[in-house]
Amino acid sequence: MRAVGRQLNRVLQVWRPGTAADGAGGQETVLALQGTVRAKVDEPSNADRLLAAQSGSEHTHTVFLAPGADVRRGDELRGTDRLGTAQALRVLAVVSPSTPVYRKAPCQLIQREGA
Repeated sequence: MRAVGRQLNRVLQVWRPGTAADGAGGQETVLALQGTVRAKVDEPSNADRLLAAQSGSEHTHTVFLAPGADVRRGDELRGTDRLGTAQALRVLAVVSPSTPVYRKAPCQLIQREGA
């Protein structure tokens, strides 16, 4: 099997949730930039969408990554789509095939208010 390197045609920022002091003695969740990854973003198959729906999730995009990409469940991937529109995707899971030539991340499109 061949590596997916040439097919990774987009660069996405990886934002990871963490906690920070809220100034009132508590903590709040914040997203911190971890770096960038090369990726290929596709729409999922109908079977993938059905499987996600059965588990109560909405799988709107599939992101393919290099085998060593540091992307985790809960991360937010930010970049632009083919038309240059800003796009943010929440990672629902990250899976690798038995032969580590790529990683696959089912994601959910995050629509910001006013978008």
